[in-house]
Amino acid sequence: MNSEDILEQIPRLRRYARALLGDRYAADDLVQDTLERALSKYHLWRAGSDLRAWLFAIMHNVFVNQVRGRRAEIERTMEELPDIAVRETHSDALEVADVDRALRALPDEQREVLLLVVLEEMSYEEASRALNVPIGTVMSRLSRGRERMRRLIAGARQSVPLQVVK
Repeated sequence: MNSEDILEQIPRLRRYARALLGDRYAADDLVQDTLERALSKYHLWRAGSDLRAWLFAIMHNVFVNQVRGRRAEIERTMEELPDIAVRETHSDALEVADVDRALRALPDEQREVLLLVVLEEMSYEEASRALNVPIGTVMSRLSRGRERMRRLIAGARQSVPLQVVK
């Protein structure tokens, strides 16, 4: 492992952290904490193993530790909906907001797996190593997370209040 190998992983770490936390500054802090921990523990990395999975495992552990220490702060941050993307139509923007809101409503375990597999395109095995859980757990969390997202998004679209016009 050299510094170039780690530098290659920073965009992926940032993207995952932003999706996980929903706040650019908190995500950057998480990435920085992850990189600091990785550099201080580099002697534990096994040559030839998957550097990306190792870094994501470190990020997961740092995130879990932060959640335990600052649960109320993280929940407040997750309630703030960031601007994910500028879309051309109003309905597209509403769909993005629905997806973002549903993602934030997932339990941490389901959101982490969903982001690693869908956003980061990790295999079940890589996500399993990154989260230090069995592959079956990754698969069940992913399935439950996807189903819950579907229900939350469908519910958001059905619960749009209609206004009576006279």
